[in-house]
Amino acid sequence: MLPLSFFWDPTVGQEDFFSTQFLSQALHNLAPAVGPALLALVAAVVLTPPAIWLARRTGFVSHPRARDIHTRPIAFGGGLVMFAAFAIACFVFLRDAPGLPGVLVLGGVTALFFLIDDRIGIPALVKLAVQAGLAIVAVVLFTFRIEFVVLPLLQIPSLGLLILPVTVLWIIGMQNTVNLLDGVDGLAAGVVGTTAVVLLVAATPRADPAHVVGLPAALTGACAGFLLFNFHPARIFMGDSGAYFLGLALALLSVQGVAKVAVAAAIVVPLLAMGMPIADTAIAIVRRRRNGGSIVDPDTKHIHHRLLDVGLSQRETCVLFYGASGILGSIGLTVFGHRRILAVAIVLMIVVLSTALGERLRLSRRRIPVPFGHVVRVLLQGRAVR
Repeated sequence: MLPLSFFWDPTVGQEDFFSTQFLSQALHNLAPAVGPALLALVAAVVLTPPAIWLARRTGFVSHPRARDIHTRPIAFGGGLVMFAAFAIACFVFLRDAPGLPGVLVLGGVTALFFLIDDRIGIPALVKLAVQAGLAIVAVVLFTFRIEFVVLPLLQIPSLGLLILPVTVLWIIGMQNTVNLLDGVDGLAAGVVGTTAVVLLVAATPRADPAHVVGLPAALTGACAGFLLFNFHPARIFMGDSGAYFLGLALALLSVQGVAKVAVAAAIVVPLLAMGMPIADTAIAIVRRRRNGGSIVDPDTKHIHHRLLDVGLSQRETCVLFYGASGILGSIGLTVFGHRRILAVAIVLMIVVLSTALGERLRLSRRRIPVPFGHVVRVLLQGRAVR
């Protein structure tokens, strides 16, 4: 069993984080991430306009429904664009990366299958069965496995027979979390991109193989390039194709990449960075079951819907989620010893978000749909006024 000091050594002085030697090493380790990130970003920017044109020409658009926020037809196809941008960056810079064939094969099949779902619609149980099948293939054929867990309060040296169900549950859970998050322009791509950045930072101190930082960097670049067209007002949607691809990629990269450096990263970093959407998914499941419906029945009671009801705009809702993912992901990174500088980043993000949100709530006359909402509102208003 790996000791806790494998990834968190409290005896190391935190002033070392600011030393010239550490910064030089960090920049050296980050260098392999620049190429994949830039190429994926450029590829997404170049491929998205033709995808929008083709979608409109073929009628492959999302028409507004009663539960939708958009009020005009929006092109589909963003999922295939992000996969293509990610794949191009990987082929050019990361051809020898371990696990890359599995990521590309499974990611490609996911993007294409759910592109069909965006076009004609596929029953929920069939989609779940396909997700489970691909997750099993990922474990059995491509050896993406969570084999043991080493956390500050939980250390399991070998999951044994639980390897398959735990890994499959992780992959399916991440996919559906991202899918449920895709309800506001730019929300899912931005949160996944933020989480990929957190994974990249987690790997930086020990990024000897280039793929450890290169793969999450390519995913970040694909999300960033797509966001230029998906941020409100969106000109293209990722659809289920993009949401399930991003969830799958995030799950596989966390296990294959950083997990080989420190297993805690496979759980703590993406789990915390995706904390808000994961909590929203769990609440949605309980809510739908209590109402006597199916857990796959869509509704408009997710956190992002409630924030819009409070009075936040789509852009403000996205920024709030991005900031929350950055804060929670940074908390996860403290496990790796990046304590002092990340504490500063967390405080700055909290101040900016609370001030901006407080001003919005001060101007809003809508009630906050959370327990003790009045108290929270008064506190935030007080911060904004001061």
